[in-house]
Amino acid sequence: MQLKNRIFLKKVRHYLVNKYTFVLLIFFVYLTFFDDHNLIKRYKTTQEINKLEKEYQYYLGEIEANKNKIYKLNHDTVFLEKFAREKYYMKNDDEDVFILK
Repeated sequence: MQLKNRIFLKKVRHYLVNKYTFVLLIFFVYLTFFDDHNLIKRYKTTQEINKLEKEYQYYLGEIEANKNKIYKLNHDTVFLEKFAREKYYMKNDDEDVFILK
């Protein structure tokens, strides 16, 4: 059993001591941690891009909803009156307004 382990360790040692493997390992460590465009920064940047894209889609939806509301305010007098009463507490002359919170 120990003989098999020694043979295995010799093979592994042979590949790890190989100059090409060593250079690739150093290059990978450099790219992962020390480069200006390292993998950690790229991951964080990707997360930030995803967050900003979701925010962009949210604001596109808000813009569309506001356009619809503006269109209704300009063309529908019933909606205009309802909007004025709810948002700005406007009333007719013969009405009283009670605000409950």
